[in-house]
Amino acid sequence: MAEPIVKIENLIVEYPSHYGMVQAVDVPWLEIRKGEVLGLVGESGCGKSTLGMALLRMVRDPGHIASGHIWFDERDLVSLTEREMRDVRGRRISMIFQDPMTSLDPLQRIENHLIEAIRVHEPQTARAAAYGRIVELTDRLGIQSRRLPDYPHQFSGGMRQRIMIGLALALNAELIIADEPTTSLDVVVEAQFLDLLKELQRSLKLTILLITHNIGIVSELSDRVAVMYAGRLVELAETLPFFEEPLHPYTQDLLASVPNIELDDDQLRIMDGVPPNLIDPPTGCRFHPRCRHAQSRCSRQNPPLQEVAPGHWVACWRDE
Repeated sequence: MAEPIVKIENLIVEYPSHYGMVQAVDVPWLEIRKGEVLGLVGESGCGKSTLGMALLRMVRDPGHIASGHIWFDERDLVSLTEREMRDVRGRRISMIFQDPMTSLDPLQRIENHLIEAIRVHEPQTARAAAYGRIVELTDRLGIQSRRLPDYPHQFSGGMRQRIMIGLALALNAELIIADEPTTSLDVVVEAQFLDLLKELQRSLKLTILLITHNIGIVSELSDRVAVMYAGRLVELAETLPFFEEPLHPYTQDLLASVPNIELDDDQLRIMDGVPPNLIDPPTGCRFHPRCRHAQSRCSRQNPPLQEVAPGHWVACWRDE
């Protein structure tokens, strides 16, 4: 088993509201292992992207990390100064954002995006040397060097997403956070993008936190899968046992609502209800108002994340 590159302990991210503080993320424990792809899934608003942004200390203002630790290379990112975090962002932890068109400067040429990423962190690197590096990198990503002087709007969505990968790889980051990287792509370009990401991950031994709604992407790329609901982690397992035998009722309903031609049952399950408003979340297990197996205890006590089988963790009283 590979050593963890990130260890999260008792992480709470809060946002203020007119009714008090809202806990958008409440994760007692999570590890990301070196060289793996960890898929992070769940419904919209469950805290996936907020968790990813917390790893970079980029939680949107006025949100903040209220407590907890994020250990990266034996350093607690939560305790670092902003200047120290600037050395971590980009150089050691990079992010592929959902929509590259809103992440790339429309007035800046692609070559300048990539060269700037290198020279900000490596000011001793001459521009000519940085240009040589980005030519080699973009060639691997399928972007011809003659396109480097072009602007973002001159590229297709799939090519812009390749540029975002290039920005993430320009400094050989140890951890890449991919936040819904295929949202803006059609199915054909998405397949090409995923093939590229898979090839890069294997050849470069990348560590990736893959945040997505797309269960199919997770099954294809991930080594392990983590499920979040209403800001909390409810299940964590290796990919194969996760899909063969999901244990948390939320995970079961989530997978049953996704079309799968390999299943005998041709009826999709519709999950009752909607995720709770975190301004006033349910007591106990936050999924219990929608759960088919809820007991009286579920509404009173929040179940801890427990290992119920080797490498399979679940937060559910039913699987205690």
